[in-house]
Amino acid sequence: MGPGPSDVSDRVLRAMASPTLGHLDPEFISMMNETKELLQYVFQTKNEWTFAVSAPGSAGMECCFANLIESGDKVIVCQNGVFGGRMRENVERCGGEAIMVNDKWGCPVDLEKVEMALKEHPDASIVAFVHAETSTGVESDVQNITKLAHENGCMVIVDSVTGLVGSELRVDEWEIDAIYSGTQKCLSAPPGLSPISFNERAAQKIKSRTSKVQSWFLDLNLIMGYWAGDNKRSYHHTAPVNCLYGLHEALLMVNEEGLEQSWQRHRENHLLLKEGLSDLDIDFLVDSNCRLPQLNAVVIPDHVDDGIVRSKLLNDFNLEIGAGLGDLAGRVWRIGLMGHASNPKNIEYCLSALKSVL
Repeated sequence: MGPGPSDVSDRVLRAMASPTLGHLDPEFISMMNETKELLQYVFQTKNEWTFAVSAPGSAGMECCFANLIESGDKVIVCQNGVFGGRMRENVERCGGEAIMVNDKWGCPVDLEKVEMALKEHPDASIVAFVHAETSTGVESDVQNITKLAHENGCMVIVDSVTGLVGSELRVDEWEIDAIYSGTQKCLSAPPGLSPISFNERAAQKIKSRTSKVQSWFLDLNLIMGYWAGDNKRSYHHTAPVNCLYGLHEALLMVNEEGLEQSWQRHRENHLLLKEGLSDLDIDFLVDSNCRLPQLNAVVIPDHVDDGIVRSKLLNDFNLEIGAGLGDLAGRVWRIGLMGHASNPKNIEYCLSALKSVL
């Protein structure tokens, strides 16, 4: 019950144990087509460029930045936790200029600060921000940040590694240009793949680049020949076949439950955890109006040793919760209620173990 990877269901593990097919086998390509359709469902999009990068969420991040940024491009990067800082790294390594909009860790991205940055830098072409910040448990306003960026002639790159399936997300309705996620959070599949989606405007920008994408492996002009073709897929790389089995099964499970029902389940279980933590006098870091239900950052009580508590939970109760990162190290615990692990039984066990250890 940490910040990821989340528990993987037996059903997904069994799917991954299926015999390995060739990555150009007709049966496997048929499953890829289904996976693409299921990803379009969880992203709530009809984007043709929707697929899974053959590497974890950090590669999905790099895929977005490497394809959409060319040398000299100015990018407004919003940072309110660890992963906004990684966005900055990607911009700079692509030869772009990062204009930073900084907010306190545990607070959402401030729309007024974004607007000010856009006015001060009218030549910016992209706004990049994190939907669900894993390091703090805060959710930012994707819809309105995207609207603001578009009003000022910018595209958006959105990190929803922790958000996908756990929080409301509507790629087409909110007109998100490029977005990436990970399999190991609310999808409850093993780490190793990064679901990703680009709208037509982003696709056209990639197709019209004046320079080569700096990464051969992540060049979408090449990858889409493998994912977008019907019966004429071109070889690009050997896909992680069994990992894709797992993702396909995890997506089927979301489809069976219903996406909005998944959002609601995560919310209801968060409220159940909140009630129990209140009885233990444990408070949340993040205000309730921007708090992630699937990633709960809670303030460590005074005079409690962070390391001892987490060690006892792990060794005595076989229960993992996450430590704080960066400025929040030693100050918060991060309790995950993601995907398959988000259920009342786990919450009851977590609360009981915490009470015993404290």
